[in-house]
Amino acid sequence: MHGDVAVMRVEIHSEVRMSCAASSPDPVALPAGGGRGIRSRVVVTRRLRQHVYESGSADGEPLLLLHGNVASARFFEELMLALPEYHVVAPDLRGYGASEAKPVDATRGVRDFADDVHALIKALGLHQVHLLGWSLGGNVSMQYVIEHAERVLSLTLLASGSPYGYGGTSGVDGQANYADYAGSGAGLVSPVIRARLQARDFGAASVFSPRAIFRRLYVRPWHYMPRVREDALVEQILLMALGDHHYPGDSLPSRNWPFVTPGAFGPNNAVAPKYLNQRALADVRRKVPILWLRGDQDRVVSDAALTDPGTAGKLRLIPRWPGTAVFPPQPMLAQLRAVLRQYAAHGGEYREVVLANCGHSPHLERPGECVAVLRSFLRRASPAPRTLVDQIAAVVRPAPAPRSQWELPALRAVNDA
Repeated sequence: MHGDVAVMRVEIHSEVRMSCAASSPDPVALPAGGGRGIRSRVVVTRRLRQHVYESGSADGEPLLLLHGNVASARFFEELMLALPEYHVVAPDLRGYGASEAKPVDATRGVRDFADDVHALIKALGLHQVHLLGWSLGGNVSMQYVIEHAERVLSLTLLASGSPYGYGGTSGVDGQANYADYAGSGAGLVSPVIRARLQARDFGAASVFSPRAIFRRLYVRPWHYMPRVREDALVEQILLMALGDHHYPGDSLPSRNWPFVTPGAFGPNNAVAPKYLNQRALADVRRKVPILWLRGDQDRVVSDAALTDPGTAGKLRLIPRWPGTAVFPPQPMLAQLRAVLRQYAAHGGEYREVVLANCGHSPHLERPGECVAVLRSFLRRASPAPRTLVDQIAAVVRPAPAPRSQWELPALRAVNDA
């Protein structure tokens, strides 16, 4: 623990690690059925036609799931089926899945996505929601809390991106390596990868194919997934809108290494530090409980992410790297942790949970542990008992003291990194 929890007021922010051998059985059984119980529809909001999946109890507390880049809401299928007590809503973000492919104005950071979420919540008649964001969805979720904290019951950051964007920064305070933010944005996406996406490559013959990239980056190496499920997810990737106004966006040349700088459109530019700075999360007046859940083998979001140009340059995967003094690997985890600690220092509370033997997709790789941690967190964050059974349980078994409010099953607390 990070000191004595009893004297920490509300800044309960120790890191927790879950150890589980790669071959051990999943501790929480997930419903079978390949998507049975998940409903699909298009909701017309004031901003766009947004496709959503829904599951669970119509009377349950709303849980909104926001997916990551180069993905869709279909990636949450197992998670949705495992939480039948909640009214789970998982939208395809604009340009992904079956949602309308409107351009992304990157000069607004991720506000286009966050504004879409707000319009959807209002269109569905929801007052407050539990919010979970994976990867890019984590940045969208943080932006939503910054702007609409009164609408949020809790925030779960699932392998979330850094609050200072992706690429081009150093230090825990997200200082830009260059004034023009070279080394971030859409220009980092290889033309070969773009070509494979344009060709709708469904195979794995090329290491640049969406399927090969999924196997290499989305999940930890050698993670087993049934072929029918992998096919469904690759198919969802290939539904993504492509181009200068969509994925990955436009780019501009730079005199600074690696000689590209962000353009003005697309999701990859939206998370470029030129336009994205979410330090304001620490200062929101209404503090909601935050869970940060991630894998210990994440290759996409880490302090040495393989897709970060600083790391790639250090590994000589990108030539002419100027060295650590000029362009070090981006400390993505340290940057997010620093903002969350500031959030705690200003009266909030958060907990970091790390899943062992897990990559960038805890909900796909370790669904049992992911559900166990998430369910415990959501129950503690609920404003009131939801059902008669819950009310009886609350009387028979009084709520634990604040010292124990963040205890999670089968976890071992360790000191903060």
